[in-house]
Amino acid sequence: MIFSAFYSRGNIPLCHFILLFKLNRNKLVRIVLTDIREYSLTSNCQNIEVDYLMRQMKRSLLSYLLMSLMGLGCTTISFSQNIYNTIISGHVTDAKTREPIPFTTVSLENTDVGTRTNEKGYYKIVTGKTSYKVTFSFLGYTPESRVVSPGKAQVIDVELTGTSVELSEVQVKASRRKYTNRNNPAVELISKVIGNKSLNRKENLEYFNYDKYEKVVFSLSNIGNRFEQLKTFRKFNFIFENVDTSRIAGKDDLPLYIKEKESSCFFRKDPKAKKEVIHGEKTINFTEYVDSKGFAANISYLYQNIDIYDNEIFFLSNKFLSPLASTAPLLYRYFINDSTEIDGVKCIKLFFEPRNPADFLFHGFLFIDNDGSYAVRKVDMSFNKRINIDWIKDVRIIQDFDKIDGKTLMLTNDEISVEFGVTQNLPGVLGHRIITYNNYQINKPITDSTFSRPEIVSESNSQERNETFWQSVRKPPLNIPESNLYGLVDSVKKIPAFKRDMNIIMLISTDFLNLGKVEIGPGVSFLSFNPIEGTRFRFGGRTTQDFNKTIYFESYLAYGTLDRQFKYNFVTTYSILNTSIYRFPVRSIRLSYQYDTEIPGQKLIFSSPDNLFYSLKRGVNDKMVYNRVFSIEYLHEFMNHFSFDFGYAYKQQVPAGNLYYTVNPVLPLTNDVRYLKISETFVNLRYAPKEEFYQGKVYRSRVPSRYPILQFSYTLGSKLLANSYNYQKVDIGITKRFYLSIIGYTDFTAEAGKIFGDVPFPLLFIHNANQSYAYQSNSFNMMNFMEFVSDKYVSLQIDHSFNGFFFNKVPLLKRMKLREVASFKAIYGEIGTNNNPDFQPGLFKFPVDNNGIPLTFSLGKKPYIEGSVGVSNLFRVLRVDLVKRFTYLQNPNVTSFGVRVLFKLDF
Repeated sequence: MIFSAFYSRGNIPLCHFILLFKLNRNKLVRIVLTDIREYSLTSNCQNIEVDYLMRQMKRSLLSYLLMSLMGLGCTTISFSQNIYNTIISGHVTDAKTREPIPFTTVSLENTDVGTRTNEKGYYKIVTGKTSYKVTFSFLGYTPESRVVSPGKAQVIDVELTGTSVELSEVQVKASRRKYTNRNNPAVELISKVIGNKSLNRKENLEYFNYDKYEKVVFSLSNIGNRFEQLKTFRKFNFIFENVDTSRIAGKDDLPLYIKEKESSCFFRKDPKAKKEVIHGEKTINFTEYVDSKGFAANISYLYQNIDIYDNEIFFLSNKFLSPLASTAPLLYRYFINDSTEIDGVKCIKLFFEPRNPADFLFHGFLFIDNDGSYAVRKVDMSFNKRINIDWIKDVRIIQDFDKIDGKTLMLTNDEISVEFGVTQNLPGVLGHRIITYNNYQINKPITDSTFSRPEIVSESNSQERNETFWQSVRKPPLNIPESNLYGLVDSVKKIPAFKRDMNIIMLISTDFLNLGKVEIGPGVSFLSFNPIEGTRFRFGGRTTQDFNKTIYFESYLAYGTLDRQFKYNFVTTYSILNTSIYRFPVRSIRLSYQYDTEIPGQKLIFSSPDNLFYSLKRGVNDKMVYNRVFSIEYLHEFMNHFSFDFGYAYKQQVPAGNLYYTVNPVLPLTNDVRYLKISETFVNLRYAPKEEFYQGKVYRSRVPSRYPILQFSYTLGSKLLANSYNYQKVDIGITKRFYLSIIGYTDFTAEAGKIFGDVPFPLLFIHNANQSYAYQSNSFNMMNFMEFVSDKYVSLQIDHSFNGFFFNKVPLLKRMKLREVASFKAIYGEIGTNNNPDFQPGLFKFPVDNNGIPLTFSLGKKPYIEGSVGVSNLFRVLRVDLVKRFTYLQNPNVTSFGVRVLFKLDF
């Protein structure tokens, strides 16, 4: 059998070979590879590359033989691995001092390929583009050029010679004089750029609209050969044929995720309005394992649009001061590098860097039009790796502006590359987002109907666009590894080993084991313990969308070794929209029947009460209740993120442990109530404008934003519905994050509530306490369970993260990238005489200990106050707080100081 195989890049065949083999008794006995020619663009081929080619040909030949034996009739073998990259690496130093020159610009002539040296002066470029010269340039040094041999690996070390640049009769020498803003032409230039910001930014226009194409690619970076050789990846070796070249540091990276979007955007200045109409969306489908929409929302949060003209730039969950901010000359240093031309327009190349490398500031280049407009023509910037941002190995931001109507500069290309990882040497994740803007129309009136709500809409067939559509809008087109990715992922998902490994990963990360139509979990609740139940075993699960897209079932069974009682829960949820109840927006009806324990005054938002890690508690924890509850609830979420749910719940509540419902009788006779009947109708309203979140298996993890969350709840308890008392309960709350630029951010929460009617203490507001050693942001961490109750209250919680603002100034601490945190929490409330058992004999007595000492109190004339200071990012995942309680220190079982720990992963 004889056949040909071609390896080609574009339309140019790069190698051609004849494969000869014989079959004897259905076994391959000999393989001969002959006539290798046209291997490289150059006549010199390195042995290592020839060996690699041989391995690739043998691998593909084996695949061919297997397909041939199965009757597939394949006659062509293709290799997707590009082995003809030009690889340039080296070291840039000062010719006089021999010291490395960091952040030197390294660029290939007649291409858009380039990089910068790292802090030690080293660089590396890997590209498939052809160039014969590489140029090295840095402020205060004479640029140097070297000859490049395309298609080869080569080391080019360069020594740059210091020089001086004459600008307006002022001598600027490379880092040889003290920097000052006074009489500095670079500062004078940037001041004029800042002064003309309002004239040059696009928001100054009355109208404009454009088409936008966005592509986001995530790749496994710096993988090297050792990854392919790992036993774990043996069944996935074929994916390593899709390796690409890193856009940041010339490292091999393997694309794993891609998302594309094409839309039309509209803007009106007065009244200010925006609109985006999405025509097409395409992404890798991993909905079985991740929330694709939530994942995209987190990407958008990290890669928020950067406007260089803003005073503050939100990037990677932090706020950076822009080099064009009004106060920027106080925190940045500026140097005029040289003059250049972009698209035939003369520009001034301006280098900027932070005065303090540890501040949240950028460094890089601005290209300023030298025509009197002082507009930004191009941005190429990054930030210092020593600032207190974790998990980031490298960053590059490039923006290009072009004149649309001969006078208005508009953003046409926006590119952000971020490499995430632990260290430079280990593999990481490379995220690359590129947005191209085209078909601008300037100051052409847009009809009012275009700006109708909502602000972002998708066409009905946006996710069904064919390949012809995508080829017409992709600018630039996908490269070969990106094009292969869609089909490659579909192939990987069919491999049983992949499904098995992903199920293990999901069990570890989400606490649920997916078995297809059902999933078992959460695993962290399988075992816990408390003083009332003893050791508690729980087993539960729920159905998935594969079982039924409309009806979902959920249940668990628990047993305590001390109280020897079974607890259980049965839930049925009907999805009115015929979509998953775990996908926004939800419209559902939920019925549940539960018998289980509860600790009054403990409300966990992101965990279940029987979480193993919350089992260990401080102080006395001998008061619980057994609840037997039936409830029905209707939930309705709107696309604008307003939602309401209303329903009815009937509860029989039995005190347990050292908790008793004892009526304070008129006659000197103790009357213990066996259980409390609670029958309530409720409605909850919530509005979270522009909210984005990641939908987990149990909870939604909200993507932080500057928009507030508003909540309102109303509860009616009536004897007409078999309730023991008549009352009404109202709660309101607001939560908001404030970003304070280089000094971090503040999370603010305020709440208030009031009860109308006469009720015993179990129906009052039992303020949210925490007796575990885990820090809870929504609880009072030094308050005991059931310590304070109120029928009216107001509370305030402030949590601030300084993002290392102070630690970054301390030489030893800044290397550890620790971050300072502080919190303040206060609550003020009271109980009216109508709800106080000291004045109303028919109400339950407040709980006491075994010696009759009261344990539950009303907040008096002073509020409960606690505060904390702490350190986050300890070992990159922990927050540790020293919490201080300031008031009501005379109460029983109270400690004034405590240490609390929180697992928190953040940038």
